[in-house]
Amino acid sequence: METDNAAPCRHAGVPPEAVVDAVVRLIQDLGGHPALLMQHGLTQQEFSAALPTAIEQIRGRKSAKNSPRRDFVATMLQGLVDRGIATALEIPKQGDGTVYRLTVKGLGDVAVIQKGAPDGTHSSVNWKVPEWAQEAYLWWVNDGMTRNPGSDVVKGVGRLRKVFFSEPRKMLDGVIFQSGLCGTASRRCPKSQYAADFDGQAVPPPCIYVMPDDSPNGSSWNWDGATQRRFPELLLGAFGVPAEKAALFTGHVGFQAGERKTKRTVITSRFGPAQVTTFRS
Repeated sequence: METDNAAPCRHAGVPPEAVVDAVVRLIQDLGGHPALLMQHGLTQQEFSAALPTAIEQIRGRKSAKNSPRRDFVATMLQGLVDRGIATALEIPKQGDGTVYRLTVKGLGDVAVIQKGAPDGTHSSVNWKVPEWAQEAYLWWVNDGMTRNPGSDVVKGVGRLRKVFFSEPRKMLDGVIFQSGLCGTASRRCPKSQYAADFDGQAVPPPCIYVMPDDSPNGSSWNWDGATQRRFPELLLGAFGVPAEKAALFTGHVGFQAGERKTKRTVITSRFGPAQVTTFRS
C-alpha cells in the first residue's frame, strides 16, 4: 500500500484485507447459528442486539489501557535525563492528561504530548500546546497492527492537516511515532542497528517528523523539509546519533495549498545515510 511509505518499518504478519473481511463475515454470520449461540446462553435476538455494543466495549477496553504507553514515554524521556541531554522531567499525574515537561539544555522546556493510535480524533486533534513550551511534539505510542506504521502516520497527519488549515491554535513542532513494539520481531525496524538501552530494553531511534510553521501567508509550508527544530537532534543523541548526522534520521511533514482550495501533503521519513521513504497525496 502506498501510504505505508510514510514510515520505513513494517509489521510481520499483518493479515491481508481478504482475511480481515473473512473474519468480519464470520462474526456477522454467527447470528445464524442458534445452536452455537445457545451454548453460550444467547438467543439470536440477544446476539444481534448486543453485537454493536460488544464491539465498542472491546475497542474501548483496549484503548483505555494507557499505563503501558505512559510508562514507555516516561522511560524514554527519563533516558534523556540519565544521559545528561535533559536536566529535568515532569511526568503528568494520573488523570491530569498526558503532557510531559522536559527541560533540555540549551533549549528550554519541551512539551511531549503522549497519544495512542494516530487515526483517532483524541490522538490527533484533541491536544493543546502549553504556553511554556519552547517546542511541542505529539508522540504516537501505538501498538496496533491493523495497518503498517506508515499508513497510521498518514491517517494522523491527515487529521493534523485539517487542524493546520482550519484552527487558529499554536501548532506542533513535530510528531513522533514509536512504541515498545518498535524493533521487535512483530514490527521490524531498519534502524535497529542504532538501538540504545532504555531501562533494559533495546529501542531503535523513533520516527520523527518535523511539522511546518503555521505562517498565515504563502501556499507551501515545509514542502522541502527546510524547517529546523532543536529537539529531534537532542532526542537522537540519546541513541548515539551525532548532531551532524541527526538530519539523516529526521523526517518532515509538508503541506501545499493549490487552486480551488486543494490541499497536498508530503510525509518523508529518513532512517540513515541515503535511506529515505516518502508518501505524497
